[in-house]
Amino acid sequence: MRNNIVAIVGRPNVGKSTLFNRLIGGRQAIVDDISGVTRDRHYGTSFWNGKNFVVIDTGGFVQNSDDVFEAAIRSQVNIAIEEAAVLIFMVDVTTGITDLDEQIAQMLRRSNKEVLLAVNKAENTQRLLDANEFWSLGFEDTFFLSSLTGSGTGDLLDAVAERISEEEEDDSELPKFAIIGQPNVGKSSFTNALLGEERNIVTDIAGTTRDSIHTRYSKFGKDFILVDTAGIRKKAKVHENLEFYSVMRAIRAIEEADVCFILVDAQHGVEMQDVNIFRLAQRRNKGVVLLVNKWDLVEKETNTARDFEKEVKERLAPFNDVPVIFISALEKQRIFKAIEVGIEVYNNRRQKIKTSELNDIMQAAIDRYPPPSHRGRFVKIKYVTQLPTYYPAFAFFCNNPKHIKESYKNYLENQLRKHFNFTGVPMTIYFRKK
Repeated sequence: MRNNIVAIVGRPNVGKSTLFNRLIGGRQAIVDDISGVTRDRHYGTSFWNGKNFVVIDTGGFVQNSDDVFEAAIRSQVNIAIEEAAVLIFMVDVTTGITDLDEQIAQMLRRSNKEVLLAVNKAENTQRLLDANEFWSLGFEDTFFLSSLTGSGTGDLLDAVAERISEEEEDDSELPKFAIIGQPNVGKSSFTNALLGEERNIVTDIAGTTRDSIHTRYSKFGKDFILVDTAGIRKKAKVHENLEFYSVMRAIRAIEEADVCFILVDAQHGVEMQDVNIFRLAQRRNKGVVLLVNKWDLVEKETNTARDFEKEVKERLAPFNDVPVIFISALEKQRIFKAIEVGIEVYNNRRQKIKTSELNDIMQAAIDRYPPPSHRGRFVKIKYVTQLPTYYPAFAFFCNNPKHIKESYKNYLENQLRKHFNFTGVPMTIYFRKK
């Protein structure tokens, strides 16, 4: 699995969050002068020199403390060492080298990972002179910078981009299915039921699955790769440090997948976090199948599958052309049906429609209901073509592309879905000047 994770580590209050904000071009972390204010680990994406990478801002790092929070931060640096491809070790020129810096440096030197030392707050000549003492930490790649003003951060980013591997083209033609969802909805049970073996530890403790596991499935004439991920938690609940990295891995799994099986718990219904996960997959143009697990535990008299499905689709609107399947991973009910539908969605996502057929059908739909005029100007759509992307995208060529309203765009999408099978697949529509 390609690793493009960059983690910023260091003791509290050296300016990690300020650097993080600068790298991802936003203000996501809370920045404050009180030591240890970044209680939440944040992550975002950065793009530099043609490379995309994920940046993680680990919390402060405090050694030998009984405070649970600080102990969690401590193990976080260990996890960062394990998980990240590149580590930015941040120190502060105004305090000089502390015992804590020495301890972190020792851990990092033992790690055999790419480490870039960032000496922060070096914004004037005197401080640049003082910064030279940090060479004694023994890191070849040392950068003097100011995360507040941004000076020196360009060189650091150049060094990061150099160390991030290029995106590998995946030559495997097999469909990739990611199993995603909140902790404890039964993702591992679903994988084990499919594979017929205890591949993952299944316990009642939410978040037992720590890693995303790739398994090739080749039975009953089906052949695909299964990616089981650690649960994605609500942000407020990302208390346990390991959970944070589970979120990272789940995001990586979504990136890798062709189709995402989103598991929801039948007893809880579709929660806001499920909708967030769904939107994440939708924004990345992945195929989606919604699996309602633990359906065997629901009182059937009060809750029929039809009512439940109607409610689910209302929550997912406007993109609600999504298959919903009621399963029980424990009882192995309808799990193979889920796979069949997953393969169908995979094929829907890859289908290419002949331009002549596309124009015949869509021109008839446009003639039946032409786009509304804008300030007396008529919009004429002349031609439509499918774009050569790995997911369904269409370009409509017309005289006034700016004047087409969202409601008409939705009409065209509904017509495409009515005449061609794009169930479970987000699509993109562009209007181009003819």
